[in-house]
Amino acid sequence: MPSFLLCILSSFLTLIPVAKSNPADEDKISVLVLLPKDNVYMFSLARVKPAIEYALHTLKENGTHWSGFNFKIHYEDSECGNRALFTLMDLAVQQQKPDVILGPVCEYAAASVARMASYWNIPMISSGALATGFTLKSSEYSHLTRVSPTYSKMGEMFLAMFRYHMWSRAALLYSDDKLERNCFFTIEGVERVFHEEGFHMSYYSFDETKHVDAEDIVQAVSSDRVVIMCASADTVRTIMLAAHRKGMTKGGYAFFNIELFNSSTYGNGSWKRGDKYDAEAKQAFASLQTVTLLRTVKPEFEKFSIEVKSSVEKLGLNDDDYVNMFVEGFHDAIILYALSLHEIRKSGHSKKDGEKLVRQMWNRTYEGIAGKVSIDANGDRYGDFSVIAMTDPGRGTQEVIGDYYGMHGHFEIRPNVKLPWGHGRLTLDEKVPEQANAASCKSSGGLGESAVTGIVVGALLGAGLLMAFYFFRKKYRITIERRHQQGNCNIGKHRQLREDSIRSNFSTA
Repeated sequence: MPSFLLCILSSFLTLIPVAKSNPADEDKISVLVLLPKDNVYMFSLARVKPAIEYALHTLKENGTHWSGFNFKIHYEDSECGNRALFTLMDLAVQQQKPDVILGPVCEYAAASVARMASYWNIPMISSGALATGFTLKSSEYSHLTRVSPTYSKMGEMFLAMFRYHMWSRAALLYSDDKLERNCFFTIEGVERVFHEEGFHMSYYSFDETKHVDAEDIVQAVSSDRVVIMCASADTVRTIMLAAHRKGMTKGGYAFFNIELFNSSTYGNGSWKRGDKYDAEAKQAFASLQTVTLLRTVKPEFEKFSIEVKSSVEKLGLNDDDYVNMFVEGFHDAIILYALSLHEIRKSGHSKKDGEKLVRQMWNRTYEGIAGKVSIDANGDRYGDFSVIAMTDPGRGTQEVIGDYYGMHGHFEIRPNVKLPWGHGRLTLDEKVPEQANAASCKSSGGLGESAVTGIVVGALLGAGLLMAFYFFRKKYRITIERRHQQGNCNIGKHRQLREDSIRSNFSTA
């Protein structure tokens, strides 16, 4: 969407009547759910709706103070794009503004909706919008609460793990399709945290929709002993095979694979394919550790899973993972909203006191469908993660070897597990080889040739005769463009919504 159109919309806001709070209507809650209808998404309306309905039923039947809330749910197709904002505007004009917004999940759709929610003083709760840029809550995203662990929280997990092993450098390797850019945003969360700690990073990106040269990729990251990857399961396997053939899986390197959602976007840590490379892949994966969400469930979760699965199957959807992070998150979003609304009403506030309601959701712990949910003081959920590794190289079996607890910032190795490297910390020689490895600075273009990213590539000339030239590694950081709601409108610039919502900058590492 062009920037000037958003400006026109901002000016148009004053024409929309503001609904006055009526004490008789305080128990009637209008909820706008903005999620895609397309079932290719793990957070499609068909998958998430049963979880929301389950939460509403629980609230109604539990006999608590908030069982009297009457929720009216508007399920609307976000299309993971501009339609989310248009739908919100249409609802506000034709009926009235919702009391709370659930979603969107996709970053580009969430950015504009979050801006409008903040302007209108409406709480917005999402199980997505995980990009690091949404962490900036001071103005445009002040009413956004995220009930799933964000990418930056995962970055904090990697930082704690690196401190445990006493590492200080890594190669970040990711797939970038230039569309939804899941791995781009994921790795950005790691990069952001590492950069703030002064860690050394190198980067390599590639497009999985095109030819992937695994040997070229492995050569590019060979100067770093720790490699963090975000790519599909097949691509991760191909890269690990290439690393094995290059002799990088004999103990001198540590490879990490990110798998957050059991999605085809991410690798699942599995080496087995039933092909002629299985034996070789099993050996290669002995050096691979997979980072995933820590699963802690309570008895009620099983009932919840069965009901959600039954509802989804009736629609003809046959998933391996009916209850994922997004489905759980939107269930917990309803619970969080109801709890917070009840609490502020006890203090004499109204459901229209959006800012008060949002602050009530933050910096608290409550009971979610799978266990405790802790929201930090910035409105983002703390993330708990697990690390899975091959503990029996002979059989190729894997199990959880370590866990990270986000609220305490603590990483620990599980007791009584057989670590692939023996006991204690994994010690690696992080020294960079003496010869300049140009491949470590190489990128296939994925770092900068994006519609939403710009490139700043610089070089630093060292002082002294004994110092060499160091090529600065490209790095990115997503920052959400900060504009006042009634700021200056530059009609002459026609930027796409992606450029207007989220911009990434590269700076020297």
